[in-house]
Formats: sequence, C-alpha cells, structure tokens
Amino acid sequence: MSAATLLPVLPLRDIVVFPHMVVPLFVGREKSIKALEEVMRDEKRIFLLTQKEADVDEPSVDDIHSIGCIAKILQLLKLPDGTVRVLVEGVKRAKAVKFTQNSEFFEAEAEDIAEQNSDNPEMKPLINTVMSEFKRYAKQNKKIAEEVVTSVSDIVAPSKLADVIAVHLNARIDQKQSLLSMADVTSRLEEILSLIEGELSVMKVEKKIRGRVKRQMEKTQREYYLNEQMKAIQTELGNEGPDEIAELQEKIDDTKLSKEARKKADAELKRLKQMSPMSAEANVSRNYLDWLLSVPWGKKKRLRTDLKKAQDILDADHYGLDKVKERIVEHLAVQARTKKIKGPILCLVGPPGVGKTSLGRSIASATGREFVRVSLGGVRDESEIRGHRRTYIGSMPGRIIQSMKKAKYNNPLFLLDEIDKMGHDHRGDPSAALLEVLDPEQNDTFSDHYLDVDYDLSDVLFITTANSLNMSQPLLDRMEIIRIPGYTEDEKVEIAQRHLIPDMLKDHGLRKGEFKISEAAIRDTIRYYTREAGVRSLKREMAKLGRKAIKLIIGGETEAVSVTVKNLGDLLGVQRFRFGQTDKENQIGVVTGLAWTEAGGDILTIEAVAMSGKGKMTVTGNLKDVMKESISAANSFVQSRAPQLGISPRKFQSRDIHVHVPEGATPKDGPSAGVAMITAMVSVLTGIPVRKDIAMTGEITLRGRVLAIGGLKEKLLAALRGGVKTVLIPIDNEKDLAEIPENVKSALEIIPVSTVDEVLKAALISRPEEISWTASDEAALSGFILGEKVDVGERSAH
Repeated sequence: MSAATLLPVLPLRDIVVFPHMVVPLFVGREKSIKALEEVMRDEKRIFLLTQKEADVDEPSVDDIHSIGCIAKILQLLKLPDGTVRVLVEGVKRAKAVKFTQNSEFFEAEAEDIAEQNSDNPEMKPLINTVMSEFKRYAKQNKKIAEEVVTSVSDIVAPSKLADVIAVHLNARIDQKQSLLSMADVTSRLEEILSLIEGELSVMKVEKKIRGRVKRQMEKTQREYYLNEQMKAIQTELGNEGPDEIAELQEKIDDTKLSKEARKKADAELKRLKQMSPMSAEANVSRNYLDWLLSVPWGKKKRLRTDLKKAQDILDADHYGLDKVKERIVEHLAVQARTKKIKGPILCLVGPPGVGKTSLGRSIASATGREFVRVSLGGVRDESEIRGHRRTYIGSMPGRIIQSMKKAKYNNPLFLLDEIDKMGHDHRGDPSAALLEVLDPEQNDTFSDHYLDVDYDLSDVLFITTANSLNMSQPLLDRMEIIRIPGYTEDEKVEIAQRHLIPDMLKDHGLRKGEFKISEAAIRDTIRYYTREAGVRSLKREMAKLGRKAIKLIIGGETEAVSVTVKNLGDLLGVQRFRFGQTDKENQIGVVTGLAWTEAGGDILTIEAVAMSGKGKMTVTGNLKDVMKESISAANSFVQSRAPQLGISPRKFQSRDIHVHVPEGATPKDGPSAGVAMITAMVSVLTGIPVRKDIAMTGEITLRGRVLAIGGLKEKLLAALRGGVKTVLIPIDNEKDLAEIPENVKSALEIIPVSTVDEVLKAALISRPEEISWTASDEAALSGFILGEKVDVGERSAH
C-alpha cells in the first residue's frame, strides 16, 4: 500500500465512479466548486466519494463513503447559471484515511488500494463466463451499444474488465459501492456474475409480462374497435339505444334497495364499468345486477281489508271448508286493525282432489295479494330453494327469489304445493332450507346464495299443501296445520251443481238448454262411478257426460240431452262400485273395517277362516309390522278370554286360523283395525256371523280396552260412501264428533265403545230369526252376552 496523498474531495450523489470510467458531472454546491478550482491550479486530480444518502444537500464527513475513486479532470466548463460541468476519468481506487480541517471544501488523505488475486489460475474460466453472460445481458438490454460489447471483449486485465462491466450494469448505488470497495478481483467478478444473472431473470419476467400486457391490450383494442363499429352501424340504422351503464345506474337510484343491497349494487356496477363489455365476467355482473334490481324492494300491493267482500269471494269459489275460510278472515281482521302483521304459515293437509291448490288461489283473491305457486314435488336439491353461488356457470337465484320477481310485489301469497313430496340426497335437504323461509322470526333476513344479500319475506303470506304429515318435525313445527277432509255426498252434489257442471258446459261449448242433469243422477254418479275423498273423478265423469252429449247433438241424434237415473248407465257404462251395502249377507269371519289413506278414508274388509291344524296363525294381505302386531294382540286376547267367549281352549291346538285383508297389492299398516281383527276371530271360532251393515275402527289392548284412533272424519265419510248403517268408534273419539257434519251423523248410527265386549255384542248376530241356529250356537251366544263361562265343545263353524 502506497503513502497517503492529500487531495480535494468531491462528494457525489446518485453515482459511483469506477477506474477507467469517463463521465460528465454537473457541480453546483459551493464547496464542490471551490474544490474543483483548487484542483485546476495544481495537478488536476480529485478524490470522488459517493454520499451515503443522496438527498443530503450539505453532507458532513460521516455522510460520505470512505472508499472512492481518484479521478483525472479532462475538461471543466463554467455554465451561465453558476454551475460547473466537469468531465472526469477514474484512475484508481483509494481510501480516505483522514479528513483535514478545511472549511472551504472537503479535503482528505487518499491511500491507494492495491488489487488482489489478479493472477489467480481460476481467473480465465471466470472471465469467460462473465463475458458470455454480459453479452447475453447486453443483447436483451437495448441501452448498451454494440461498441461497448466489442470494447469489453478486447480487455485483457481482469480488474479493468470488472470495473468496465460494473459501469454498465443496472445495479443499485449500494451494490455498485460494494463492487468499488472490493480489492479482491475474483470476488468482484463473482459478484458481477451474480448481478448479471439476477438482471437476466428480472428481464425475462419483464419480457413475459410485457408480452401478456401487449396481447391483452391488442384484444381490448380489438374489442373496443369492434364495439365502436357496432355502435356506428346501429347509429346509421337508427337503432342506437341508451347507454347500458347509465341505465343500470338510473335503476339503482330509483329502486328502494336496502343499505346492504345498494352497497353491493354500487360495487358491482363499478366493477362492470372497468370490464370489457364482451367479456364473460361482464355478463356475470350484468346478470347479477338485473336479478338484484328486478326483485321487488319495498314495493307493496294494497291489501283488501273488507271482511264481508273477502268472505263472499271465498264462499263463491269454494263450497264448505268453513274452518279454512274462518282462519283467513281472522287474519284479515287482525291485519285491518294493526296495519302490519307477519304473514302466518298455513299448511292445508288433505287427500287429493279436495281443492287445496285452488283454495290458495281463492285466498289470494280474497286478500288482494298476488298469487305465486311453487311446486315442490320431487325437489331434491337445496339450491332449488336458496339458489346457486355466482361462482358456478349458469347460476341462478332459488325459486323463492324467482317467484318474488314474478310477483312484482313483496307481499304476495306463496303457495308451496306438495311440500310433503320433497326428497333429499347428496346435494342437500331442501326441507331444511325451507326452515328459514317458513319461520316468521327469521324470514325477514332470508339470504339467497346468488344475491348474497338479506331479503325481507316477512310480508309474504305462505300457504303450503300436503297429502300427509310425513315431513320433518322442525318443518311441521313452523306451520299451522289445517286439515281438509273429504267431502260428504251432499257437499259433492253442491260442488257439482255450482262449479263442475258450469265449468264443463263452458269447456265443451254446450249452450244453455242443451244439457241437463238431475240431482238424482248426480248422486248416482257419486255413488256408483266414483269412490274418492275429493271431486277429481267426479269432474272426469261430468266431462264424460259432456262429451257424450256434444257427440249426440252434433251427430243430429238429438237437440238436447237430459241425464236421469234411467239413462245414466247408457252414458257412463257399467257401475264401478256398490253402494248401500258392503256385503249382501251376514257372513262368518268377515268384518268391515275402516282405514285412513292419503286419498281419504276407505273401507277395509277383514276375512278370517279356521281349518283343521295345529294352532298355527297365518297372516296375508301385504300387512306391515304394526298391523301384524295388532293381529297377534287380538289372537292373544281371544285365547285368554276363550271360556268367556264360548270357545273351547282345545280348539286353539286343533285349528289353524288364517287372517286375510284383500287387495294384497296395497300395503296396509296401523293399529286401528284391532277391533275388527278380534271380531273376525271370535266370529270364525264361535261360528256366529257378523252383521253386514256394521263397520268398526279402534286399537285394542291385551286387557280388551278400545283405544282412540286418528282420521275419524275420513273414516266416517268412507262408511257413508260404502253404505254402512252403523259404525263402532272408540269412546275416546266421541269428542271429535263435534267436527263431523250433521248430515253424516244423522245418516249413520255411531256407537262409541270402550271395551271389546261392547264391540262383540254390537257386531255379532243376536237375533235367532236371521240365521238358522244350532243348540250349541245359542248356548255360545247366550253365554257370551250374559258373561257366563260356557264350554260347548268342538262346534264346526258354519
């Protein structure tokens, strides 16, 4: 290391000068100008040191790096504005070992830094690598001229090569200062190689980004150009429409959106403005805004508060159904008084054809609401109710929001039809999604997956329909159940005269006076050609009569058709059902039971026969577990009470009993046929016939008690349709007779019973003149009626 030389110092900003580097400098600071003036008087050498922070205008000794470059001044020119332009050439590295106390300019003792490892044997491969990488870098960096690459290739000295390449690198000031501070040539070349490779990787990424941006810009420019062309063509054709964005903005301003919905709409419109009009994302945003703005927000329809007019509309549309009508009028009364009521959720449960769906439309008309029907039969996907999220292609809102758009008001009547027919699978359970919809405490913040904002359903009047209560318990708990049982014969006659026949005449184009049907013919149609709880089959039969009539009239055979009891068979064909009696004669082991089905009540025939055997019990007729258990209980009771019933206990070891319920293709279940099972068994074992005009229903216990059953009204209607005269019901169901129509109660002899003994006393034949008796039969019956223990031995059933 050589002795230190005292030299003026020129602090530099944003530049590091290397040896062999020629660079112009613009000097404006007073101290720096004085340092240059001092140098020009002497040997024209100056010590160039870079500042640590470029934004410091008056640097101190601590603000300047200690290692720099001693440079030779080649040219100096004073400019009119007082600044100095100086051209310098770096000569060698040096280190400031000591700054002097010169107040006019910086001055320091500069000590030369000797090069190290310049003759290293590994230097040549390193030089070649650095040269090749620099050529690659210069090829991609358009700022480096070809002459520079050529001059760098001619350099032999490793130190000079490193310094010249360092000058042309796009490196930070601190990185270049680090290179200047390195005395070891090998380390300097390795660092330069690392910087070149880093720059190459950055340039590669930049090139990729530029290419992508260029392609996107070309696509955007092309779309913009085509859109402008399209607008120009439409303008020329006179089809220029309003600006879509402005139209959407106007809709958002005019719609009474909630705070959350407005914020969402504004954000979506802002996104839409930034998108290309033809892009897929723009279509998604446009569709979302269309749905959001098409749903009624705070738009209510004025509701009817005139109770008398509402009652008149309900009575005109439907005959009967007084309980449902009363509930609707009550709702209107509360609404008229409070002006605000959360819509009740009513569930109309009844067999097919009783008018549940049409009643919903009638309620909408009576209350002045818009009517919307949503069929839920077969729905298995939860997204049908809540909608799909916008991430899916072709996503849409659920049926609730779709129906609200259709209604155009936020207080319509929603009829959720066939709610008990919903299924569920791996896509979710739609009945669980309905829990929020049908809960008045929650549905004011209903959230659809597509809209993703809360929507108020509290003003909607929800009415659901079902054929049975076979639904989840939480869903049932949210609804007010109103049962609609089947119609009586008199009600069906009224419905036919008021609604079915006028509708049929209109549908078939029959004029006034061309078709008449007597009330007796209507009754015979109901009795002999239909057996149902509702009136759908009756409507079909009326339509059949209409077709026959129009055919005869158009064919010229007659001018008018009058349907009576006499010609009813000619028009409708052979009678399909019997009416007035279940069986033509009293029979042993044959009992008429009553059953409840989803289609209403029905008559159930129970047959029992006894044959020689070993006491085996056979059960057939497609019976389910509960009904089989009921037969087992009946068998146990009969065996336990055999002596009191006049049956020899030995008979159970020597006789097999077969109980059969006809219509084997129909599954049957439930405990309410227990009394009929016991009656059939006692009849077949005692040989005493059962009355043909009696029907019964009731669950039995092993102690002989008769327990309450469900569906009493449907069962009594079935008995009336089947021509039964007397019905035995559990005494616990006597309270339910208050809801049975008077004409049904007057047409039937209804006997409440509490024990099996009462059932057998009423059902088994007790009048000797009705059948031929044997002495043993009379003894058995007398013993049964008097409660005496009688052993009549082995009597054969007849």
